[in-house]
Parts: sequence; C-alpha cells; structure tokens
Amino acid sequence: MKKFYGTGTYVQSAGVHNDLEIDGFCISVCHEIDVELSRHRSRSFDEMQEWGDDLSSFDLIVALSPASQRRALDLTRVFHLDVDYWPIMDPTGLGESREEKLHHYRQTRDQIIQHLKDRWGEPTE
Repeated sequence: MKKFYGTGTYVQSAGVHNDLEIDGFCISVCHEIDVELSRHRSRSFDEMQEWGDDLSSFDLIVALSPASQRRALDLTRVFHLDVDYWPIMDPTGLGESREEKLHHYRQTRDQIIQHLKDRWGEPTE
C-alpha cells in the first residue's frame, strides 16, 4: 500500500496470530518490487490494541484469510468500519524446489497487487 500509494494514509499490518518473523520467501518476492520486509514484524490484532492502535480510528480492515475475516468482523461489531475480504492464495507449503516456492509466492504477491489496483486504482507513487 505504501509503495504504491504513498504514506499519506495510515496503514498497519496485523493478523490473527503473531508469527514475529516474516517468511523468507515473502521477503524475497517483495524485494523484487522494492518493498523492504526484512525488518518488518507481524503482530496480532490484540497486540495492535496493546501498542495503542485503536481499531476505532481505522476506516477499513482488509482480511486476506477466512480466519482474519472472522476475527476482524468480531472485533468490528462495536466499531463502525468496513471489512473487505480478499481471497488470496496461501503459498506456504506449495512447491518443492526453491523456484517453485518463489513462483507461488509471486502469484500471491501479484494477487494482492491486483486487489490494491482494483480498490484504489493505478499506483500514484
């Protein structure tokens, strides 16, 4: 989001669980499009609230899995914000060789990019 549309919009990444380390294949395929994730750490919705990100201050949650959609809908019952579900392929565990794995991760990355363009138009940055 920041890469394509700038930093004028506050964007935060969160998930159902806190995995701490970002998958190396994800880091590699994002690096191909100049998105730096090596220092990025994932956190859960609960951690966001603990760290001071009040969900009521957001306008939209984009869920990339059925589990995150359920959690987001549960969290937003008391807040007025939209939840979009983007059915994205989970590349974890797909492919045998490094190149096959990277291929699946690129497909997932490209699905996310297409959803961004469909929602907000062509990149402005």
